[in-house]
Amino acid sequence: MTRLRFGAFLAPHHPIGEHPRLQYRSDLDLVEQLDKLGYDEFWCGEHHSTGWETIASPEMFLAAAGERSHRIMLGTGVVSLPYHHPFNVAQRIVQLDHMTGGRAIFGTGPGALPSDAYTLGIDPLVQRDRQDEALGVIRRLLAGGERFTHESDWFTLKDAQLQLLPLQENLPMVTASTISPSGMTLAGKHGTGVISIGSTSTEGLAALATQWSFAEESAAKHGNTVSRKDWRVLLSWHIAESRAQARKEAKDGLQRWHNEYIVGTLMRPGAKFFRTPDDAVNETAFSPMSASVIGTPDDLVKAVRDLQEITGGFGTLIGFVHDWANREATARSWDLVARYVIPELNGHLTHYRASREHVVNNRGVFEQAGKAVLNKIMAHEGATKALAVTRNSRLAMPGHHAPDLNRKD
Repeated sequence: MTRLRFGAFLAPHHPIGEHPRLQYRSDLDLVEQLDKLGYDEFWCGEHHSTGWETIASPEMFLAAAGERSHRIMLGTGVVSLPYHHPFNVAQRIVQLDHMTGGRAIFGTGPGALPSDAYTLGIDPLVQRDRQDEALGVIRRLLAGGERFTHESDWFTLKDAQLQLLPLQENLPMVTASTISPSGMTLAGKHGTGVISIGSTSTEGLAALATQWSFAEESAAKHGNTVSRKDWRVLLSWHIAESRAQARKEAKDGLQRWHNEYIVGTLMRPGAKFFRTPDDAVNETAFSPMSASVIGTPDDLVKAVRDLQEITGGFGTLIGFVHDWANREATARSWDLVARYVIPELNGHLTHYRASREHVVNNRGVFEQAGKAVLNKIMAHEGATKALAVTRNSRLAMPGHHAPDLNRKD
């Protein structure tokens, strides 16, 4: 079977109130934990407003994360290309790749927050076109070809060539996709992977059934190929030993996140306040087409298998990092996923179970073999003497009684 990879996506979404420096340290602690647990990827985003999304430079954060980890891949999730000169973006991702020992993933997007674009004086109508243009230029720079010039209405390059290329021969590139086809279409045009960040909402989850076809159609149109193994799909979860425990740990933070951020700050169309913490859990995790899992490892295994069925298959499952539960319960949630969900979905336990069943189903054969071995031992002239020595040793120990070797029963 094809192994499903696992990762985490830190937007971040942190409630206002904690000391920013300590919050950054806690996020780095999470990267270190996920690396030790064997997760494959860690992603963090770029945002400049709302108060809840606190990482302005994913490259800076991931460079620090690289010093706290050893094997986990580190992805920009995402660099908002219209906000930057493409040459500078290319330089930063190359430096990140070298500083992390070839573990960088270059994820891009048009920019998610209207408040960010407004502050920078960028017309939202041009953001996707600028992402497209910038990505084409950056791919050309990272390929290390001849110097070139590029004139645009928002940036200029003259005789441009990077003085240092990525450490990875083929630096992984990924395009963000939400509900509309634009992200998938752009991925197909440039032959990149995809990270579907819209699937954390009910609408985004429903759209996944048809999303991949847009990437394939666009790739065919532009002479490229795309692979489902390069498709990353987000899912929100909080896992505990029981559903009751998961509900108890997550409900208050979930209500605050939804009411204060999703509704109160982003004012997402169609989103409504949850009246109680229990309503928050019921509507988020236990309604039809729920986009989140609050429950046990078994609940998450089922949800992922359902998601694979809906999408037709993808390469990496990315868990959305949030503060629904406190820090200790959140750490335990990621631990439970690593210990019980990942091996179940990837078949690591299949042969363990087969081995146990083989022993159980062939008990008679193994018992006969054991008896044959014992008879062979007893046939040896020194066996009776050895049993007598063992018998006498036990008699010398307090509380032990010698077995009657002459009993026939």
